[in-house]
Amino acid sequence: MDGFDEKRFDTGEIEINYVVGPNNGPPLVLFPGQGADWTTYKKVLPTLSEDYHVYAVDVRGHGKSDWTTGDYTFTSIGKDFAALLETVIQEPAIISGNSSGGLIALWLAANRPDLVNGIILEDPPLFSAEWPRIKEDSYVYQVLQVTVEMSKELKESRSVSGLARQFMKVRRPLPDGKIRSISRSAAYFISFLIRASQRVLGRPSLPGRFGVIVDVLVNFDADFSQAWLDGRIYEGLDHADALKRAECPMILLHANWVRHPDFGLVGAMDDDDAAHARELAPEMLFKRIDSEHVVHSHNPEEFIRIIDEFSEGLD
Repeated sequence: MDGFDEKRFDTGEIEINYVVGPNNGPPLVLFPGQGADWTTYKKVLPTLSEDYHVYAVDVRGHGKSDWTTGDYTFTSIGKDFAALLETVIQEPAIISGNSSGGLIALWLAANRPDLVNGIILEDPPLFSAEWPRIKEDSYVYQVLQVTVEMSKELKESRSVSGLARQFMKVRRPLPDGKIRSISRSAAYFISFLIRASQRVLGRPSLPGRFGVIVDVLVNFDADFSQAWLDGRIYEGLDHADALKRAECPMILLHANWVRHPDFGLVGAMDDDDAAHARELAPEMLFKRIDSEHVVHSHNPEEFIRIIDEFSEGLD
């Protein structure tokens, strides 16, 4: 990407991949959500790089960072980025994290306040992604189950029918209570194209939106999602305790959500979760945004404006 250099950093345990832009201001570190890599920020990187020294990272198990199958916890992930901040950035940074990336930012604010100037929590799953609630009251849990199964099917099998069955498990609940799913014929057609590309190119490929999903599933360690399903990821982060201990300036961005009668919470937080977070951290700023979950991609202009206003407040 023009103006950005892609680099790797050895933490002493693993190597983390990241991109860095020109030094045009205070350091700003961007943590993507689960399943995404640094490229999710492409819409905002050029503009942000005009006023900040921007770093966008691949979390372990994602993109070009090392996979650590069997070792995905907030403690280990947090230590990765504490090492990056200490060794590469070498000064306290503004940290913005989307979804699970927001929880990483919160871990750093609570455990390494010396490395953090302020954090932007971009629609993080506060409380909803804690055990056991994530299993009992979250559509996300079902998505993670399908993610694990789909990733294994893509990497370990060449069966068209097996992949099609996984696609047919993908269900998107809509606000009106209806369910959006992939038809049998569409699932088999998509699966045939993917399998054909595997035979010709040696890797699964597909254009458009489905291509992006397939690329993510192939370039992502499914054990990261499995760690949320069996509870390993939660080591080192209690959401309420971290919010109370974090003393740096914070802003919480709350995107759209719905509660489905069959699937529970579809989104990162409901209004009660957001209110509870604000009670625990009363000085934290808050903004409700009419946006999909990945605000920086769905509404990049608003995301940039919020970062600028937050940064000016720090000054």
